[in-house]
Amino acid sequence: MSLRPLKEATTYINKQVKKQPTIGLILGSGLGVLAEEIEDKITVAYKDIPHFPESTVQGHKGQLVIGQLQGKQVIAMQGRFHFYEGYTMEQVTFPVRVMKQLGIETVIVTNAAGGINESFEPGDLMLITDHINNMGTNPLIGPNEESLGARFPDMSEAYDRKLVNHAKASADSLGLKVQAGVYVANTGPSYETAAEIRMLRTFGGDAVGMSTVPEVIVANQSNMRVLGISCISNMAAGILDQPLSHQEVMDTTEKVREDFLRFVKQIVETLPETTKG
Repeated sequence: MSLRPLKEATTYINKQVKKQPTIGLILGSGLGVLAEEIEDKITVAYKDIPHFPESTVQGHKGQLVIGQLQGKQVIAMQGRFHFYEGYTMEQVTFPVRVMKQLGIETVIVTNAAGGINESFEPGDLMLITDHINNMGTNPLIGPNEESLGARFPDMSEAYDRKLVNHAKASADSLGLKVQAGVYVANTGPSYETAAEIRMLRTFGGDAVGMSTVPEVIVANQSNMRVLGISCISNMAAGILDQPLSHQEVMDTTEKVREDFLRFVKQIVETLPETTKG
């Protein structure tokens, strides 16, 4: 990718920043409420940042919120970009590139997902232990800029094990039950058929969604630590024999709002600041 847009976006955001953030938060559908908890904050609309796309999906506000959360300096994406919106993979992952340039060391990626694992229930929080890229493409396809990362990045620990264990300990300290599993990314925007869900279960998937994986690939190439959390907003097609809707996703994330907030805030507050590698 060209470095000029990256430098221009980073320069613009740096002019707004009071203190250097070290933790990045990417907040999925209905989960942007976490950004409201950030203190001493500044807000930067995506439309004002050079070369940034804009969110077009309900539940994605479309702004960066930069400030302090539980004593840590953070930058939060209150809304993300999706491949199904018509953006290129480079555009979808552009904010992750910018976060790296801003000095972010750890990225916490959240999403709303459909439950494939039949032991899950709507409202469960799932720590992502691994993923399956079923999107038919990859954000690293094309010329590689060596200064941004390796041509062939290792993905054997895409989700940092120490961070996953830290998150489990955080849940235990709160008395909060969390699931753990493999996230499958499809392009969307149509939901999966019942047959596709049976296939994904056979593949080893526990939850399915339309985001996250491109951002995680780029974060790994950029040598950033990644923690992923899915809110199981509904059971996937064919499990409960009922139609799926985005409104159901929004309703479920609203119901688990307090648990989600407590969980992520506890993770951030006690997060060790050891860099990847």
